[in-house]
Amino acid sequence: MSYASNDDEILQTLKRHFGHDSFRPLQKEIISDFLGGKDVFALLPTGGGKSLCYQLPAVMLDGLTVVISPLIALMKDQVDGLEANGIPATFLNSSLNKTEAKKRYAKLFAGEYRILYVAPERLMLSGFLEDLRQWNVSRFAVDEAHCISEWGHDFRPEYRQLSNLRNLFPDLPFLALTATATDRVRTDILTQLRLKNPKTYVASFNRPNLTYRVETKQAVFQQILRFAQSRPFDSGIVYCHSRKATESLADRLQQSGIEALPYHAGMTPLKRMENQESFIRDETKVICATIAFGMGIDKPDVRYVIHQDLPKNVEGYYQETGRAGRDGLPAACVLFFSPGDVAKQLQFISEKRSWKERDVASEQLRQMVHYSESSECRRKTLLAYFSESWPHENCGNCDNCQNPKKTIDGTVPAQKFMSCIFRVQQASGFGVGINHIVDVLLGSKSEKVLKWGHNRLSTYNIGQEYKRADWQAFGRELIREGYIDQNPESHSVLELTSKGRIALRERTSISLTQPTSVEKPERRSRLGQTGAIECDESLFATLRAVRKELANEQGVPPYIIFSDVSLREMARDFPTHEEQLSEISGVGLKKLERYGESFLNAIKEFLEANPDAGIEALENTSFPA
Repeated sequence: MSYASNDDEILQTLKRHFGHDSFRPLQKEIISDFLGGKDVFALLPTGGGKSLCYQLPAVMLDGLTVVISPLIALMKDQVDGLEANGIPATFLNSSLNKTEAKKRYAKLFAGEYRILYVAPERLMLSGFLEDLRQWNVSRFAVDEAHCISEWGHDFRPEYRQLSNLRNLFPDLPFLALTATATDRVRTDILTQLRLKNPKTYVASFNRPNLTYRVETKQAVFQQILRFAQSRPFDSGIVYCHSRKATESLADRLQQSGIEALPYHAGMTPLKRMENQESFIRDETKVICATIAFGMGIDKPDVRYVIHQDLPKNVEGYYQETGRAGRDGLPAACVLFFSPGDVAKQLQFISEKRSWKERDVASEQLRQMVHYSESSECRRKTLLAYFSESWPHENCGNCDNCQNPKKTIDGTVPAQKFMSCIFRVQQASGFGVGINHIVDVLLGSKSEKVLKWGHNRLSTYNIGQEYKRADWQAFGRELIREGYIDQNPESHSVLELTSKGRIALRERTSISLTQPTSVEKPERRSRLGQTGAIECDESLFATLRAVRKELANEQGVPPYIIFSDVSLREMARDFPTHEEQLSEISGVGLKKLERYGESFLNAIKEFLEANPDAGIEALENTSFPA
């Protein structure tokens, strides 16, 4: 089923129903092909506007667009947002009671909806596919399509059954959407969904509005507390490895005056839902969570994501940081790094049963450590993971580009470190871990050093010119650069590689990153300037209060009313009548009708109380008779 449309018609629909004058990269091409009846694979980064790619065609087409999504928590937000824009939509999932589900089924049979959200598990229930045949389905959209691949970071076995839809609906177009996928996962998606000659669109993974920073983890609670205190009005997510850590951190933040709540899989579903709702409605500013949190969150105004602990892999880290700044405004991503976290991860990896699992996990951890300790642009490292090259030397929006790390001639410390590994192996006939090598270099009198006679080695106590943390950093950098191998199956024992043995023998010149045991405190003025909207902050605060009041009245999250982008543009341009307000991004006809008067009155009252604030805007304003 295809639909012939022109560009003007698509743009008019975009403005009328969604309040936007232009598309984000690749949206228009994806929409045109999907409207034209083609199968489409689209990889757009978080915040790249995936939902619009099926929502806009659904408005222009007769029939029902079925959206398959694993994110039950997200379905209600999506439907609330569509209804706020005057688009009839619904969802079917386990959160509905029988009476409510029955009502929705009746409306589906009556053809009253344009969009239906459904989880893959329900799709395959007996009888449901037969119902679909009677609902005049015109399109299928598969969201979070990476869940279909066992090579992905979030594999869902039930997604494998989606290929059966092709048997029942062989002629309907399919749209597969994801925000994160390596080359291997992309290929698997196309194969498993049996897409027919699909048009493929892969947007840049670059999120220019996100600032990336890695700090040395020390008194991590105080580090997080200072960060949250510096942003009292901002929403943020802090990711922790364990359930216990989320509870402890949230409790300590609360005691320090920060509105914080925990979220993890060990809580009751009701409690998780309550805490999540409190966060998306701006009643709680900080969520302390395990990775169980975030995929079902459509909150666009998360201004920072903090990782208290080292993530297991780069793909998961990218996905989690991607929950910041989805509205395109500046947001910060901070990772606290500790060598101790690496050791913990290696221990977990060594306990895995399958050697294949251990190999995969070890390689993923190596890539994550490389990202954390590398002196090159963070953005370049992230994009390279997804096979995308970054053409610039300096992104200007990560710590390594804002404050480049200095390098030193590390030939001597590298020689000492590698020589110590060689001497220990030669003397004892077995290898040791990084901490033991550092103990020998620093002349430690620890039980193991003395027991194994390593205090008698020529490399004993020859490393006094550097601190313990510095030597550990040198060791990890030599591992990353391929001079040393670290074997997780043998208690993370260090071994010289052939490259390392040659460098040791020939005294090859080696550059190392100048160690910094303590990071400089955050300089807020340098964070996240890309995409900033300068505006009157007092008026912005006033408009946020109006938005919160309307959201509470209607029982929806504040961003369903208007995004921060819309409010900041209002606080910049001072619109005082409907024609001006309709020019603001995100103000479609339905929202103008529903909320316009409330926001216009607030702006006029603000200007009356603060005549100097909007003097330039007032000079250019013509009031209707």
